[in-house]
Amino acid sequence: MLQTTRAAALAALLVLAFAVTTSPAEARHRHHPHHAVAAAKADPASVESNVLRAKLKNGLRVILIKNTLSPVVATSVNYLVGSDETPEGFPGTAHALEHMMFRGSPGLSADQLANLGSIMGGEFNANTREALTQYLYTVPSEDLDIALRIEALRMRDVDADQAAWEKERGAIEQEVAQDMSAPGYKLYERLRKELFAGTPYEHDALGSRPSFEKTTGAMLKDFHRTWYAPNNAILVLAGNLDPAATLEKIKTLFGDIPAKKLPARPKMTFKPIKAGGIFTIDSDMANFTRVIAMRFPGLKSKDFAALEVLADVLSSRRFALFDLVAQGKALSASFSIQPLKEASIAYASVSYAPGVDGNALEADVRAILQKVVKEGVPADLVEAAKLQEKRATERQKNSITDLADVWSDAVALYGLKSPDEDLKRIEKVTVEDVNRVARQYLNLDQSVSGLLLPKGSGKAVASTSATGGMETINLGEAKSTELPAWAKTAVNRLSVPETALKPVVSVLPNGLKLIVQPVAVSDTVGVFGHIRNRQETQAAPGKDGVATLLGALFNFGTEKHDRLAFEKELDAIGAQEHAGTDFQIQLLSQDFERGVELLAEHELSPALPEMALNAIKPQLAQSVESRNHTPGYLAQRAFVEHLYPATDPALRQATGASVITLTLDDLKAYYKTVYRPDMTTIVVIGNITPERARAAIEKYFGGWKAEGPKPVVDLPDAPPNKPATITVPDSARVQDQVLMALNLALNRSNPDYYALELGNQVLGGGFYSSRLSIDLRKNAGLVYSVGSSLAAGRTRGYYVVQYASDPENVSKAANIITQNLKAMQEKPVPQEELDRVKAMVLRQIPLSEDSVDEIAHGFLERSDLDLPLDEPSLAAKRYAEITAAEIQAAFAKWIRPGDLVRVSQGPEPK
Repeated sequence: MLQTTRAAALAALLVLAFAVTTSPAEARHRHHPHHAVAAAKADPASVESNVLRAKLKNGLRVILIKNTLSPVVATSVNYLVGSDETPEGFPGTAHALEHMMFRGSPGLSADQLANLGSIMGGEFNANTREALTQYLYTVPSEDLDIALRIEALRMRDVDADQAAWEKERGAIEQEVAQDMSAPGYKLYERLRKELFAGTPYEHDALGSRPSFEKTTGAMLKDFHRTWYAPNNAILVLAGNLDPAATLEKIKTLFGDIPAKKLPARPKMTFKPIKAGGIFTIDSDMANFTRVIAMRFPGLKSKDFAALEVLADVLSSRRFALFDLVAQGKALSASFSIQPLKEASIAYASVSYAPGVDGNALEADVRAILQKVVKEGVPADLVEAAKLQEKRATERQKNSITDLADVWSDAVALYGLKSPDEDLKRIEKVTVEDVNRVARQYLNLDQSVSGLLLPKGSGKAVASTSATGGMETINLGEAKSTELPAWAKTAVNRLSVPETALKPVVSVLPNGLKLIVQPVAVSDTVGVFGHIRNRQETQAAPGKDGVATLLGALFNFGTEKHDRLAFEKELDAIGAQEHAGTDFQIQLLSQDFERGVELLAEHELSPALPEMALNAIKPQLAQSVESRNHTPGYLAQRAFVEHLYPATDPALRQATGASVITLTLDDLKAYYKTVYRPDMTTIVVIGNITPERARAAIEKYFGGWKAEGPKPVVDLPDAPPNKPATITVPDSARVQDQVLMALNLALNRSNPDYYALELGNQVLGGGFYSSRLSIDLRKNAGLVYSVGSSLAAGRTRGYYVVQYASDPENVSKAANIITQNLKAMQEKPVPQEELDRVKAMVLRQIPLSEDSVDEIAHGFLERSDLDLPLDEPSLAAKRYAEITAAEIQAAFAKWIRPGDLVRVSQGPEPK
């Protein structure tokens, strides 16, 4: 449940380290005028266009942002406390309390809270950071009252008795083990230790097993009593709500919670950095990742806006760092700032394949940064960065959940009035400001270097024991739980949600399918495209890896504009663009036609320069070869090899040898086969009319022609797999990552899909309230998380359960999972449990439309699977009708518990 500020840093590091990836199997899954909101009476409130602010008498700050994208509201309760305020020697106290907040409060038991969370659609989470702990719900608008009541009860008190903590401690310790098994996390933690020694920032908010062993329920309750107060919180709501009426509801629920006298905050004194040398972290990744990190000022600094612009400039694809990729010296390169209140971590990162001289590459990075210190940055890149920030601010309105997130960060972390205030600061930044902060803070003499060092893996090892000795358990069938009176109507409401989406569909003469969805929550337009393709069936024999190499070559511009010139054209309109079999551009409505022109230019006439091919191919080939020996890839490979026969196209794999022999003619031949208008769907969504969208798409994509018959992209039928247990050794992990799966002859259009999916939600949906979570996490503390999914494509699918646990618990957890699958076949789901799961699934439908990106990708996915675009509404009707007997029959027909393939990555399971 933890999503700390380290997430962005880890994401960046993992993207670098996993520059080459592969997919294991087939299934992939009106302009409305803005209205000012009237200020509420009683407490002082301020009003802006679509934003209502208020401060209750007890000190609770409230911000309500109206956004009518979908009938959804995102709530964010921001407590201004985190790991900074934890007791000496107990760095994970705030994180532990965050977990316990889902174990219940006076007036709301853990079971009631779990059931309500799932009934509202299961979209809830929390995260603990250094100076902030957040509790997040995204719910249908009609369930907002329930979400607010939950948060009001949790603000008042928490049930943190010792027995409940001892159960939750097992789960949180599994979360620690999960992160300690991630090389990117270990690198990030080491950077913090080097840069922030002797301060609370030395460790992130996660905590450690030793500190959790010493923690007690009474300590956690005391932490809540000390810091969880309305005058130490900011409540942010965004979505389709009535701000004035919602504020009155908030006053009723939160207004009588007493304020508290808050303790003093800790003060930080940073020591000089011990620079020099390089530390290494053993990694199970394919490539090397090298990081040069420095301590920058924090969010409180007047220089932070200029530092944001500096980071944007250094990460520009027109800046010299990316030239290292273009020259074939690195697989990827970037510059990032991970901000904290008092100080920040700034780091340049490069990823490169085995065989590359990492010391020479680091010297190149240092020389580039040193040149910035001496000569400054290009003025046009500063202006481009500021324009991109402006466009990004407008795009924030395109997601209700993201809108609540960015507002919460702006007010609770940045200490600003709104995200727009950050933009105003950035717009005032000058080239001189950027050059000044570069000279002042890009201090390479006070930097720390870290290296993720790939270690590879031993071969996958088959076991003769499928699951080990069986033990009898009480299965986690969700028991009937009496809900509070104010929540009972929610579980009884199984209505099919209505959608406001009305896509306009047309097909161009060349076969290209166009879907246009007008949405006017922002002045932006997104163009999203997908070409139905499959490298496993379309690549010529011996040409494995051709799609990966072709994708990398798209970075080098078009026939009309070289790489730098093309990026400059995109910067001129502040657009974000990507070309390939999945392509997109996002920009302001005023620049729509120019954006479509550039996207079509890139997609239909990529430059594919041979000089660039020769530069990047050797390192990419080495990276692919290295990937093939990593534990993650070997586990994925074992998964596919044991689900499908040896002759199945899904078992094709690229090697270093296959990539290095690819020629420009091979890439062009593959491009000609795959890139066809009659295999392409484009979605245009945003502040646009269908007529304007069609005119631009037809103008710039209408001349695209297909040659010859359509290619075969579907995978063949596969016989049922046989059971197997495989272990992939991974010395970098302290915890095992486990997949349990079986293949299915079921495709996405099969009528049984819906009964199976509803049964799958009984097993793995709704967090605490699902059967697997009840057994494995809530009651036993064997795992931090467990999930199950039904993946069905155009011709076939598979069913998979995934979890992570300590080695001694792998077989125990596997046995529990197997028993749960058998139970679904042996007896029907009780009606109360089925109704709760139906309520959750029906509410997930509007939640899946709470962002422009999700709507667009939903259209593309349904088009790719030949499903109706309104399939979610049709599915809702089907889910509402399904009986327990149908679910039992579907599991008996399709699920084969005795044929499960179990693949473990990590230490030898016990």
